Amino acid sequence: MGLRPKPKRPASCYERGIMRYSNAFIPTLKEVPKDATTPSHIFLLRAGFVRMVGAGIYEMLPLGFRVLSKIANIVRDEMNASGAQEVLMPALLPREFFEETGRYELYGDVLLRLKDRKGGEYHLGPTHEEIITDMVRRDVKSYRQLPQNLYQVQMKFRDEARPRAGLLRCREFMMKDAYSFDTTEENAFKSYGVMRETYHRIFKRLGLQYRIVEADSGAIGGKTSAEFQVLAQTGEDAIVACTACEYAANVEVATTPVPAKSTAAVDAMEKIETPGKKTIEAVATFLNVPTNQTVKALFFRVIKDAGVSYALAFVRGDHEAHEVKMINALGARELVMGTWDEAKALGLTLGFVGPQGLPSHKDLEVIVDRFLDSGEGYVAGANEVGFHTKNVLFGRDFGPGSSGESVGRVVDIRTVNDGDACPSCGAGLKTYRGIEGGHIFVLGTHYSAKMNCTFLDESQQEKPIVMGCYGIGVSRLVAAAIDKNHDANGILWTMSIAPCCASCSQAYSPLLHRPDCCCPPTMHSPNRRRTAPPMAWRKSASRGWIFPI
Repeated sequence: MGLRPKPKRPASCYERGIMRYSNAFIPTLKEVPKDATTPSHIFLLRAGFVRMVGAGIYEMLPLGFRVLSKIANIVRDEMNASGAQEVLMPALLPREFFEETGRYELYGDVLLRLKDRKGGEYHLGPTHEEIITDMVRRDVKSYRQLPQNLYQVQMKFRDEARPRAGLLRCREFMMKDAYSFDTTEENAFKSYGVMRETYHRIFKRLGLQYRIVEADSGAIGGKTSAEFQVLAQTGEDAIVACTACEYAANVEVATTPVPAKSTAAVDAMEKIETPGKKTIEAVATFLNVPTNQTVKALFFRVIKDAGVSYALAFVRGDHEAHEVKMINALGARELVMGTWDEAKALGLTLGFVGPQGLPSHKDLEVIVDRFLDSGEGYVAGANEVGFHTKNVLFGRDFGPGSSGESVGRVVDIRTVNDGDACPSCGAGLKTYRGIEGGHIFVLGTHYSAKMNCTFLDESQQEKPIVMGCYGIGVSRLVAAAIDKNHDANGILWTMSIAPCCASCSQAYSPLLHRPDCCCPPTMHSPNRRRTAPPMAWRKSASRGWIFPI
């Protein structure tokens, strides 16, 4: 009897480490999905990197998962090199921890809440400050156990009202979040500096063009905050940067100096009839004045933890108020444009509201942008239908020091624009679009004081631990890399995060190893030969590998 031939093993898409394109699971699409608008969303779907399971929920296909894993590994390498230690915290969290810090209500509908079979209330973690603080407070008791820096790479969940742009704005996403614990604020800033340098190394290894900018801390809290913004024309964030110095900031916190006050005398106020003229442009045209000599009024319903109130914000007519700046100035959770009926109940005449002589009301707060304190007279609403007032002067007719009843607080709520002066050196500012890839904070004792996370110092005095927080959107960076690096033909991956390496070589020629290639050198040994696979990637001399669509 002859020997039965040994059955051949099924062909694998990976043969001794080489990915075989003919067997790979890469389901491409010919048409652009109708809900995909950004380059990253379009290319990830069409090239077979991801598929949408539900609104804001995506599954990673083999190519997408390889890119995601490479980014996560670079992050882990640099975090470990900085001395941070990796942990893994649960995604399902009891409500009690967020209640300790007041964020269970603060997060509102963004928090994905659920109950177990016993009626216990839980939520899926959008972030883990409370959980890591509880981990440390249970076991760290002495200054000898500090400093500590703990991090995780894990899925987060936020019930976004309008998920969009693919992996940039998801309900479920992968994030690296690290937390430092120190004895003093000085030491906390040292930890912050170490993480800042670590982030520089991470983004350089990823091959992304980025800018570090001042930022708003948002719902995380804390007093020092910076973002690592990947520069891309399709970015969802607006940032400004100085053309002459290192100043850069998210427009949420960007500022510009107020010009010197005018010392010229301003005539007394004069009421003028302006029938039907309710907008800045209509009033400026009717009275033949530039818009920068008018005052714009904005009426909002202010939603706070303590309840609902109302606010009037006044800015110069040619300026725009920034929502985040107003939220911070008012201590609000959310701002909603007020209605005509709500304004009428407060004695306001929308379209003709001015900062002078406002009716006082306990539920109405007035804020005034600092640019109105210019020493010049403005045209503002006369608080009477069909009328405006000329020569309205800050400090005399409204604002602190005036005789008005609702004088208002002076705050910085103006949106900074192209060409405005830099607050550091006075040169011009330029606006950019960016995608937030990382965010670092000095939290101080924002969480430790509320959760009684304390230690005993050298003199046996109990003190709250000073914390820092450092996040990187791992899955966001997959999309950010594409939005920054693509052309009409498709994705241009940088070598460090390309899903696979390909050699544009003649059949049976040796594969040459590149220094920035992610494969081990033995994969490209001169003694190793193979048949050239179908062309899956094409080479760009300076920008890595391109996956054609």
